[in-house]
Amino acid sequence: MKQTTILGHSTLNVNRIGLGCMGMSEFYGSFNEKDSIETLHKAIDLGVNFFDTADMYGWGANERLLGKAFKSRWEALILATKFAVMRGPNGEFLGLNCKPEYIKKACDQSLQNLGVEAIDLYYMHRQDPKIEIEEIVGTMADLVKQGKVKYLGLSEVNAETLRRAHAVHPITAVQTEYSLWSREPEQEVFDVCKELGVTFVAYSPLGRGFLTGGIKSRADLEEGDFRLSNPRFTEKAIRENLKFVEVIDQIAQSKGVSKAQVALAWILHQNDEITTIPGTRKIHRLEENLGAFKVALTQAELDAIDESMPSETIGDRY
Repeated sequence: MKQTTILGHSTLNVNRIGLGCMGMSEFYGSFNEKDSIETLHKAIDLGVNFFDTADMYGWGANERLLGKAFKSRWEALILATKFAVMRGPNGEFLGLNCKPEYIKKACDQSLQNLGVEAIDLYYMHRQDPKIEIEEIVGTMADLVKQGKVKYLGLSEVNAETLRRAHAVHPITAVQTEYSLWSREPEQEVFDVCKELGVTFVAYSPLGRGFLTGGIKSRADLEEGDFRLSNPRFTEKAIRENLKFVEVIDQIAQSKGVSKAQVALAWILHQNDEITTIPGTRKIHRLEENLGAFKVALTQAELDAIDESMPSETIGDRY
């Protein structure tokens, strides 16, 4: 299995299993800076070179964490961050903003938080519905001209929006949730990514931890965990969605690997370019995730997974 790929319209050669850093600063229960930095350093030692953050994770704290952890190691890695989701001084969500002046300000703040001169891959996190995509990408393209950003990405866009954006400036990557219980990108986005030469980056490839089998009820989640407000993590949804885990577990047991490794290997087998960014704060989980590279799934096994999976996931993604 191919372990690296060139991201879309770029010269960035990334490890196809990167590291999503969001949970190191917010959303998934308690976190510890020391442990997070150790995990970030270990990731580089294990060959991971693609790290994903956003200005809204911990309202800047996650970018600053990476800036601290990677201060003398930037040459060894590729960093993606995002703009558009506004947060207040106490973390309150203030909506989306893709106005040109805001994008420029957000980029400057991210550069300061990270302590870098240029961002490798800069994503629009979500589209502000009041601003046309052509204007947004035009502003992002200006950041490329200024040397503040190297390549452009979009998150959670449909096929038409991707086409329109790419017509303004080459789009290097599209990031969207994708996993065995979130397969919407297969309907149109995959085809357009292939047509335009855009790399698809799958976030939440383990279903926010659910597909590993580690969440069997709401009691398994810490107080304050954002999943407690997510429609897929009501008691009824968890109970019904465990059918996904049962299918994954059958394959995992037959191959002597973990459920997480099967779920990640399934994504990597979709095509040779697709890249994924499972998040973790723990070194042993990081090592487990990277073990997915060694899991070869036959076409018969891939077909069996498709045929055995439930026809629908209970609960919306958000």
